[in-house]
Amino acid sequence: QVQVVESGGGLVQAGGSLRLSCTASGRIFNIDVMAWYRQAPGKQSDFVARATSDGSTNYADSVKGRFTISRDNAKNTVYLQMNSLKAEDTAVYSCNVVGLGYEYWGQGTQVTVSS
Repeated sequence: QVQVVESGGGLVQAGGSLRLSCTASGRIFNIDVMAWYRQAPGKQSDFVARATSDGSTNYADSVKGRFTISRDNAKNTVYLQMNSLKAEDTAVYSCNVVGLGYEYWGQGTQVTVSS
């Protein structure tokens, strides 16, 4: 059984920072991609950032220069450092874990940015 658990969400003022964490535990091996997606109320889920096992990263244009994704492969953990937060960053942030033959999602963590 595999669990994907996010943490670190909360309420922050515009311009502030938050750091999200996501850990995959259980019988999971050789994770290829760990990524973050977000869904604002009434909107579809959008890609935020991705980190692959070979160290490459990708970001949505809307967060480039403000968010940084990083991984600790030994801990099966991915982080999302979010700086200069804006009201439009308010959403439920979910972690996506992908490997050969599997894909898992976490339950999500709420990030609310007050303007």
